[in-house]
Amino acid sequence: MSMDLHHPYKVDLEVFEGPLDLLLHLIKKHDVDIMNINIALILDQYMQYLNLMEELNIDLAGDFLLMASELAHIKSKMLLPHSDEGEAEEDEADPRNDLIQRLLEYQRFKEAAQNLIERPMLGRDVFNHGVVQEVFEDEEEGPVEVDLFSLISCFYELLEKAPRRTVHEVQAERISVSDRIYEIMAALKDVEVVEFTSLFEGQVTRDRLIVTFLAILEMTRLKMLRITQAEVKGQIYLKPRFEAAEVTDIAGQVTLQ
Repeated sequence: MSMDLHHPYKVDLEVFEGPLDLLLHLIKKHDVDIMNINIALILDQYMQYLNLMEELNIDLAGDFLLMASELAHIKSKMLLPHSDEGEAEEDEADPRNDLIQRLLEYQRFKEAAQNLIERPMLGRDVFNHGVVQEVFEDEEEGPVEVDLFSLISCFYELLEKAPRRTVHEVQAERISVSDRIYEIMAALKDVEVVEFTSLFEGQVTRDRLIVTFLAILEMTRLKMLRITQAEVKGQIYLKPRFEAAEVTDIAGQVTLQ
C-alpha cells in the first residue's frame, strides 16, 4: 500500500510516552534544574518537538496540546512584574510550583516502576559477540533503556540533513510502514545488534526517512526491537527480539499502513 504523507498516522503517542515524559526529557537534555525550570527554554524546545511530530503526521493526544497551553500560561505569568514582598511570599506565588510538584511526583513514580521492572531482568539481554559488545561491557550497570524522545532527537538530526523536497521523486517508489518493517526484519535477521542510524542509510528522501522511523516505532510497540544506549546521551542501538521465521503476518498487527 502506498503511503500518503498528508494523512495523519494513527499513532497513539501515549502508548509510548506522555507530556510529562517529554518535559522530563527536555529538563534532562538541557541540564535544567527541575526546581528552577527555565520556562521560556522548555516551552521553546517543547514546541519544537510538537512541530516535529506534526511533520511526522503523528496525531497528537490532547494532553500534549494542553501542556503546551499550560507552559505558555506559566511563561506569561512569569513575565508580569514582581512585587517587592518577601522572598518566601514570592516563592509561594511562583506559577511554576504546581508543575514542578507534578514533575517530581511523576519522576518518583517512573523511577520506582523502572526499579520493579529491572529486578527480574538482571543477567538477561546480554550481548554475546560483535563490536558493540565491548561498548556495553564497559558499563557496570549495563545498557540504558532509551525513551521515545531521545529517539526522536536522534531522528530529528537525521531529518534535518535530508532535502525537504526531491524534484524527481516518484509516487510509485513510496513505501508503506508495513513494507518497511519487512525490509528491516530482513536486514536484521542475522544481526544481534545494530546502530539506530544505520537503518536510515540509503533512505535519501524525507518520506523514506519518516517511514523508516515510524516502522521502528511500530516494531518497538510490537516488542520486536529493544532500544538501548551504552550510556546516557550515547549512541543508540537496536536489538532484534524476533525470529523472522516466527513472524508470519506483521501487516495484520501493524497499525500504520
